[in-house]
Amino acid sequence: MRLGVLLAIFDFPMLNVGLREVIDAEPDMEVIGELQDRATMREEVLRSPADAVITECLPYDRSGCSSFQMIESIRAAKPAMKILAVECRCTSEQFSLAIKAGADGFLTREAQASDFVTALRSISKGQTYVSPSIVTKMVNTYVLKTPDGALEDPYQSLSEREREVMMLAAVGHTNREIAATLHLSEQTIHNYRANVMEKLGFHDRVELLKYAIRRGLIDVADL
Repeated sequence: MRLGVLLAIFDFPMLNVGLREVIDAEPDMEVIGELQDRATMREEVLRSPADAVITECLPYDRSGCSSFQMIESIRAAKPAMKILAVECRCTSEQFSLAIKAGADGFLTREAQASDFVTALRSISKGQTYVSPSIVTKMVNTYVLKTPDGALEDPYQSLSEREREVMMLAAVGHTNREIAATLHLSEQTIHNYRANVMEKLGFHDRVELLKYAIRRGLIDVADL
C-alpha cells in the first residue's frame, strides 16, 4: 500500500512542485493532493484520504505562531494523520514548538530530497523524525555536560528583560499590558515573548506558568 501524501505549503508553491516530483518517484508513496487555502485547510484535510501531510513552519510574525496553530488544527481534525513540518525561512530553530504542536517530524531548510523520503517513511511507522543537525544540537545542549559539570539550563540563556516578560506572560498579562508595564512597544514585547517561548521550548502560556511554578519563580498561593 502506497503512502498518500498531502502538501500544505502555501508561501512557497515551488517547493510543492519539487516535493511532488521527489515523492512520486518513490514506489511506496505518492502525492494525492495540494491544499490551496489556509482558510479551508481543515475541511480539505477532513476530506482527504492522505496518510501524511507536509506543512511549512514559518517564524513568528505579527499574527503570532500561525504555523503552529495550523499544525494543531490538522492534528485536531485528523489525529491519525502524520505531520511533517518544514522550516521554510531562515529563522532560529523552532522544531520543539512544532513537535509540541503535534508534528511527527521536522526538517530544516537544508534538507535534501532523500531527507523528505526518509522522514516520511519514519513518521509513517510511528517514529519521530528530525533533521540530523537538530539531533546533534540536542545532544550538545541537553545531554553533554558543560565544563563545570552542570547541565545547561535554558532559563540561564534568558536576558533580564526576557525573564521579566516571561513572568508577566506566565500569569496571564497580554502583550499590551506588558508593554504598558515595561514602557515598551507591543511589537518589542511580542519579540521578547517569542524569544522566551523558543528558548524554553514552550508553545503556550500554560506551559510557561507550569515551568515558573516548577522552578519556584511563582508561588501558587499568589495566583
